[in-house]
Amino acid sequence: MSNKPRVVDLFCGAGGLSLGLVRTGFDVIHAADSWAPAVATYRSSFGTHVEQATLTDDSILPNAEVIVGGPPCQGFSSAGHRREGDIRNSLVGVFARLIARFRPKMFVFENVEGFLTAESGDRVIELLDPLIQAGYWIRLHKINAANFGVPQHRKRVIGFGGLGFDPLFPEPTHRAIGAPGAHKVGKHLPLTPSLLATLEGLPEPTGSPPGTPTDHYKVVLRDDDLARIHALQQGQTMKDLPEHLWHSSYRRRALRRVMDGTPTEKRGGAPAGLRRLRGDEPSKAITSFARNEFVHPTADRFITIRECARIQTFPDDYEFSGSAADRALQIGNAIPPLLGEAIGHVIEEGLKRPAIHTRGRLVSFVPTVAEGLSPALAAVLDRVVTRYSDEQPVTTEQLRLWA
Repeated sequence: MSNKPRVVDLFCGAGGLSLGLVRTGFDVIHAADSWAPAVATYRSSFGTHVEQATLTDDSILPNAEVIVGGPPCQGFSSAGHRREGDIRNSLVGVFARLIARFRPKMFVFENVEGFLTAESGDRVIELLDPLIQAGYWIRLHKINAANFGVPQHRKRVIGFGGLGFDPLFPEPTHRAIGAPGAHKVGKHLPLTPSLLATLEGLPEPTGSPPGTPTDHYKVVLRDDDLARIHALQQGQTMKDLPEHLWHSSYRRRALRRVMDGTPTEKRGGAPAGLRRLRGDEPSKAITSFARNEFVHPTADRFITIRECARIQTFPDDYEFSGSAADRALQIGNAIPPLLGEAIGHVIEEGLKRPAIHTRGRLVSFVPTVAEGLSPALAAVLDRVVTRYSDEQPVTTEQLRLWA
């Protein structure tokens, strides 16, 4: 039997977090996900301890020191349409209640930044209430994965909980350029690797699947797509192109007005559509659409599925199952393994701490590194402070902006 700390990975996806934790010395003894292609990927990479299951409050989990997971985020992802009441959102509550029921020494929660303001903060409360009542001390922060060496600006919400003790939170290891507010974190740290540095060493992609390494092949371009891509300079998007080169779908979005009547040109315009990435900065966040929207910095083509995986810090020999769309979605949804390693180091230190408190509390809540707050985020912050400062004081220092 292994003497390594045991971990259960819920909503495990393709296994990015598990890979990071295994690399830092943990024994992942059980994993679960409801999506067959992700389960197939996980099983081929880690073994048969993964099950395909939709988790509920009645799910049975093995005993483990740590439970980790990122409940499906599409219900409140900024990359798609928000749907209030989406059933997937309620899996946040299932995750919290399972932890409260099985009481591991530590837990880790991960989600998209839209989680913070989803349904006016209801999902934050749904996560925190049962866990604080169960005795967990919690740190819930928004981070940029680029500050942990991941070569992309990937903003995510990470929560750490310790049963009766302060669980700590990972310190940044890198400073990043190329995103608003990025310079505020880790000013004296080494730079995050750039996109071109990250892709260095990959051969020219093949013209058809499967590619070498696997999934490193080009998407066949039509003449009009090639014209658009050829016209884009690094850092430019569809809005920088002449209107006759716009996609018809982009033209419709560019001309629409948002619900409050404000013209979109006063709110940053339509979604970017095509984007040629800058080679001297970390990539924009990899999503399932990256292989059809992100243009290579120096070549007139979209980035490949394998390049997406490398930007997500998966090794080149990591095999993804399912259709091309399935594989792209698994990669876009994954927790970068390198971020998983940073999480693992904090868990390792946290497990050494004794449980000395009987009551739970919110130790720190850091919803942004920016100096200003959007009205929606400010309302959630006020709601959190009001709700969780009744039983114990929450000081400015505990709720300070992380900089």
